[in-house]
Amino acid sequence: MKTMYGRQFATMAGMILLSFLMLGASFATLSYQYTIKDKQDSMGRSAGIIAAYTSDFINENGEYSWREEIFQGQLSYLALATDVHIMISTNEGYVVFATDGSRELKELENLYLPADLTEAVAGGSYDGITNLNGLYNRSRYLVGLPITSRNNLQGLVLVSCSAASISSMWRDLSAIFLVTAVAVILIAAIISSVTSMRQSKPIKEIAAAARQFGHGELNVRVDVGKRKDEVGELADAFNTMADSLAKSEQRRSEFIANVSHELKTPMTTIAGFADGILDGTIPPEKEQQYLQVISSETRRLSRLVRSMLDLSRLQSDERAAQQQFDISETMLRVLVSLESKINDKNLEIVTQVPDDPVQVWGDQDAITQVCYNLLDNAIKFSPDHGPLTISITTKSSKAYISISNEGQSIPPEEVPLIFDRFHKTDHSRSADRDGVGLGLYIVKTILNSHKENITCTSEDGKTTFTFTLTLA
Repeated sequence: MKTMYGRQFATMAGMILLSFLMLGASFATLSYQYTIKDKQDSMGRSAGIIAAYTSDFINENGEYSWREEIFQGQLSYLALATDVHIMISTNEGYVVFATDGSRELKELENLYLPADLTEAVAGGSYDGITNLNGLYNRSRYLVGLPITSRNNLQGLVLVSCSAASISSMWRDLSAIFLVTAVAVILIAAIISSVTSMRQSKPIKEIAAAARQFGHGELNVRVDVGKRKDEVGELADAFNTMADSLAKSEQRRSEFIANVSHELKTPMTTIAGFADGILDGTIPPEKEQQYLQVISSETRRLSRLVRSMLDLSRLQSDERAAQQQFDISETMLRVLVSLESKINDKNLEIVTQVPDDPVQVWGDQDAITQVCYNLLDNAIKFSPDHGPLTISITTKSSKAYISISNEGQSIPPEEVPLIFDRFHKTDHSRSADRDGVGLGLYIVKTILNSHKENITCTSEDGKTTFTFTLTLA
């Protein structure tokens, strides 16, 4: 029983069989006891009636006339009506009359009953199974009562029936129970088999799909119909996981392709110019110019590797514990660190920051990187002498930090894509020649890890990035 179907079916069948065995044993015991008790009560009543009738049957001389035909005929009718044997004996156990209702049992008359039985009946009553020490060929169930008149013992009456009739009644009841039990067990086994198979089938399908997944077939899905039970939930969860894995694999492929492309371009440039300098293709007077290009491309490679390491750290959730800090101070500190880039473009800085500290929760180092990437991005795409606006406001339990710059707008169809990895709008914002396409993706990843949001609007030559933080 290595399969779930086999174990479940065996468990169910075993429980049903054990239940019926226990129920059958209880039924057999109780029904047998009830049959014996019912027969005992019936024969006891018959013996009592016969004893009472016999004690009143006296002849004209004052003697009991048990041998008269009228008396014996009436006893025969009683025996026939109750389907028993009736025997009348003296106090000493001498059988005077015996009948089975249809005839007189001559073979039992003029014989003596066993002394112990005679003594027991004379003492009050007797019931049990006996063959009367060989008087009967087979054991019979017998009830004996004394015949008394005015508290004087006048004789004995014995009423008996075949022990086989009692067991026959019990066997009939048992047969009915057995047939019913077998029918119920078969029906339960069929239902259990169908139910177990129905439950195990989708699990087998899920296992088969998982094995196909292991071989790289990521388009496999499990169909369990409209089931709403636990198996249906498992199938839905599996399909959801499969969709997620397929998307992850697609993103991984795209990531590898993008990384390969981003690495290939500067490496090709570096190798080409280096080879040109070494083999003399590039004139000596231009070597300095091309060495600067090689240096620029090398730094670009370094930035790409550093950004990828930062991204890997963020995705592995290696962040410091969240703490309280002043987002206004953090933003202004980042602004000071970018002073040289701001001065190179002679940008006009407009700050709309509250006078009081704005305490927020977060990983301060990670949020500092968010501020740096957004400010650096805004500086990069701002025209010379253009305005750069920093705004911090609070509402409810959130702080809203906005960074705006003027310049060429981002096309509406590209706004949803700007937070993707390696997405650069070179064709529309040609200033982004030195970027690696990971800055905004890192910003989005950091804010997602803080369960915060970031939005971008770009229209009429003004682009604004706004992100939220939870107030402390």
